Amino acid sequence: MRRICIYSGSSFGASPDYAAAAAAFGTACARRGLGIVYGGGSVGLMGVLADAALAAGGEVIGVIPRAMIAEERGHHGVTELIPVDSMHERKQRMADLSDAFVALPGGIGTLEEVIEVFTWLQLGLHLKPVGLLNVAGFYEPLLRLLDHMRDEQFITPVHHGMLTVESEPERLLDRLAATKHTRVVKPIHRATDAA
Repeated sequence: MRRICIYSGSSFGASPDYAAAAAAFGTACARRGLGIVYGGGSVGLMGVLADAALAAGGEVIGVIPRAMIAEERGHHGVTELIPVDSMHERKQRMADLSDAFVALPGGIGTLEEVIEVFTWLQLGLHLKPVGLLNVAGFYEPLLRLLDHMRDEQFITPVHHGMLTVESEPERLLDRLAATKHTRVVKPIHRATDAA
């Protein structure tokens, strides 16, 4: 694992625990020699993450749509800021540059991004670890929903178990580094199976 793609909010959120965790995660990655790939922002948790990793001597690569640079949202102090034309291009570029994926607290953009790469893992489109930093229980409602999806047989137990969840940055990084996924074929259910 050389680089981790990190999704996080462009706001700070309601709790100071979120910014503290973003800073701790950025610092922990840098100390381990892990580069960070993220959305390229200078604001909210994205900015805190990038600043902490840079202050600890880490590599930080931002990938950001040109429209957001024009709005002065881009972080111009990162190791490399890669402008792209669309959100789709941004997500693909971030994924291509990364060996693992982690979501810190965030909003619908963060949720959409981490669920997409978790879906790609389920489909075998990649075998890279996917994790949640469950700061102060932030992701508990999502975890309950995923449990419900498993219990209702929309996610297999094996695929459900592929998501790595921890509340502490160092523990999450340890588990991601130890994760070796193998492709698990998603079952095919036809109309005759339900009869």
